[in-house]
Amino acid sequence: MSVDTATVAKIASLARLKLGEGELEAMVPELNGILAWVEQLGEVDVTGVEPMTAVIPNQLRLREDAIDADPLTGGNIREKVLANAPAAEHGFFGVPKVIE
Repeated sequence: MSVDTATVAKIASLARLKLGEGELEAMVPELNGILAWVEQLGEVDVTGVEPMTAVIPNQLRLREDAIDADPLTGGNIREKVLANAPAAEHGFFGVPKVIE
């Protein structure tokens, strides 16, 4: 895949970047180099390689999901917490609907 000046101008417009004509010309070989590198990655044989999100194995430390009944530590006091809410609905904080 090859990128030309018109394509760079379109990408800059979509990214809300204002680039001059000289900057557009300078970006053409940069983007072509990046795309060539990505195409090289597609040629690598990855059969049998498990997908990973990190180079070391990570596991989340989980805790038991339990409600603390002690009012001093802040657990199980829904009514007291909702008393501070300007609007409470069905046991939750009521918030105004936002539609854009």
